[in-house]
Amino acid sequence: MISFRNVTKVYSNKTREKAIVALNNVSFEVRPAEFVSIIGRSGAGKTTVLKLILTQEKPTYGKIFFDGEELSRLKESRIPLIRRKIGTVFQDYKLLPSKTTYENVAYALEVTGADEAQIARDVPQLLDIVGLASRAENFPEELSAGERQRVAIARALVHRPKVILADEPTGNLDPYNTLDILKLFVKIHELGTTVILATHDKEVVKYLGRRVIVLEEGRLIRDEERGKFIL
Repeated sequence: MISFRNVTKVYSNKTREKAIVALNNVSFEVRPAEFVSIIGRSGAGKTTVLKLILTQEKPTYGKIFFDGEELSRLKESRIPLIRRKIGTVFQDYKLLPSKTTYENVAYALEVTGADEAQIARDVPQLLDIVGLASRAENFPEELSAGERQRVAIARALVHRPKVILADEPTGNLDPYNTLDILKLFVKIHELGTTVILATHDKEVVKYLGRRVIVLEEGRLIRDEERGKFIL
């Protein structure tokens, strides 16, 4: 489904003579319906991997494939179609503060032209999946951190994506809510969605017990089917 082939990403830095190598000759494959954790210290290249999959960045060298298409060769008109196959969850939620839980999820459908009937059908189903049916009319400031992340996950699911990318999704959560969110990602994965989760939290990796890709200073140093947190 997703293939990185000898991918290098270099950022030029006007304030320094030396460019920043975010990824250095990285290769790996992610199979359909797989759950993969990408781990590493801050600056290891985790977020860069996710941005490359989202086509927010292009590789300096190498090739990236998604569903058989080389991402750097996509026409501009194809990029929104690819992105609809990908749901994204961030550490800081990125919710609209002036909209309720229901409206935050509905908005993600509205911007892609969904009609009122689809919104009325899909949003309650999504809120039920993430356990927030009773919080539909609450605004983000009225929700706990764990509940806000659940709204973000519901929003990421609106287009029934093939892949969920989660960038440090438990970084702002206490241990109880972290466990709750991880269980939700496992549930989504068991429904057939590919999940790629970037984290530096060893407890997250320990709980999941699934494949681990380890990055260090932009290099892939380990790739294990049932990896452990070793840095």
